[in-house]
Amino acid sequence: MIGQAVFAFVEGDITKVPADAIVNAANSRLAGGGGVDGAIHRAGGPAIMAELEKIRASIGQCPAGGAVITGAGELPAKYVIHAVGPVYQDGSRQEAERLASCYETSMRLAEEYGARSISFPSISTGAYGYPLKDAAEVAIRTVAERLRRRDSTMQRVSFVLFGKAACETHLEVARRELGS
Repeated sequence: MIGQAVFAFVEGDITKVPADAIVNAANSRLAGGGGVDGAIHRAGGPAIMAELEKIRASIGQCPAGGAVITGAGELPAKYVIHAVGPVYQDGSRQEAERLASCYETSMRLAEEYGARSISFPSISTGAYGYPLKDAAEVAIRTVAERLRRRDSTMQRVSFVLFGKAACETHLEVARRELGS
């Protein structure tokens, strides 16, 4: 527990884990792609992309560190939060700040829309090349800080991670950062 929320780590497919909000590791064009993004669009169906097309018409692209929210289509959720992570270069180009902003903005959007549970993938660690351990440190620290705020209404935060190595890395970082 952190604040009022259960903090969980699950090895599995984020498209199959029920939550009020599922976070998508999106690209800045909000145009679908591979990895988690592709899986969410395939499982959620065309309604998600239809909403993203309207958002793109309004805002153009979404910058790294930003996020937008849509309905969840056929997913076991109410919302999908499309968070745009940074492309990792060398760690000195505000990658950590932009990655933290993805998690903070996703939590804020979820709470604004009344979500009480949220599932995160490991943002930016696939094609965007962010080192897994470094990304886990940013993610866990940022989410824990948000949950400790008195105004947080989140009841459950899950990291739904693809593969044993990603899950073990996040658990190791959580034990070190959070103490249990």
